[in-house]
Amino acid sequence: MSLLEVRELEVAYPGGAAAVRGVDLSLAAGEKLGIAGESGCGKSTLALALLRLLPAGTRTGGRILLDGEDVLTMKWGRVRAVRWAGASIVFQGAMHSLNAVHRVGDQIAEPILLHHKATPAGARKRTGELLEQVGLPAARADAYPHELSGGQRQRVMIAMALACDPRLIVADEPTTALDVMIQAQILRLIEELVSEQETGLIMISHDLAVLADTCDRLAVMYAGRIVEEGPARQVYDDARHPYGRALSEAFPRIGDPASRFAPHGLPGDPPDPAAVPSGCAFHPRCPVALDVCATRDQPLRAAGPERRAACVHVEGAGFGGTPAAGAGARAPDAEARSSTP
Repeated sequence: MSLLEVRELEVAYPGGAAAVRGVDLSLAAGEKLGIAGESGCGKSTLALALLRLLPAGTRTGGRILLDGEDVLTMKWGRVRAVRWAGASIVFQGAMHSLNAVHRVGDQIAEPILLHHKATPAGARKRTGELLEQVGLPAARADAYPHELSGGQRQRVMIAMALACDPRLIVADEPTTALDVMIQAQILRLIEELVSEQETGLIMISHDLAVLADTCDRLAVMYAGRIVEEGPARQVYDDARHPYGRALSEAFPRIGDPASRFAPHGLPGDPPDPAAVPSGCAFHPRCPVALDVCATRDQPLRAAGPERRAACVHVEGAGFGGTPAAGAGARAPDAEARSSTP
């Protein structure tokens, strides 16, 4: 049985905006899954839904099975028990997540006291061990968040996420505000801790290169749906969906001068969740869309070994096979070759 099974997940905010539309995911213990996409594609909403952290009034459907239990139908007491102990989350922007008037050690110790019923002395000892595990001296437990650097605060957030030995960690843009060197250290730390403890990891980012280096599998989201999924490095190097290809090509690659001086990308923005286009939601921005894309949505289908993509150009879709083929194909927009997502 998988550690996490998400089936036909639907999330709609008050007012009817559908932020997540029929998402299917699975994650094994010790596996690392990356979720990529532009802002507004539903990544963070999906992360919040996994632990029922969505605002009041949000409507959800489908199933989220964590170790066989449906998170969406759990009683609140059970949900509180699952958070931290069963699954935890590392938010982006640690300064906004940490309490500015409490020492970081007290904040790490709080879930230990609550879930493990530890003594104050035992919680302090465990807090020191966690800080050292993430590369900080145990003495930093007495610091307030403003006394730590951005990288140190993010390490504290990771220590908090590990406090109760969860089976699943969700990391939502954990390195967004950090410089490149600190980002690399944090990503390496997360990868090592997850591998050592056989913890399942879902990492969310707009940066496919980061996810390709860190994760085993990669899922690309657009307009609340997963449009491509497969082994992370394969999706990054050879995306089968035009949107995944655009995300990958938006980042210059070391040793490839062409990508440095002529990065590819896409014009425009993801659609408003309250007004998703008919057919394939990506078709208004797609440089290889066919006429049928405006009227018929595409399901995820096999696009190679362990790969899936929701595109008419995937072999077996019945619409011509390659992005350049098929009557009614639109010419790539020149702007798509000069703008970035």
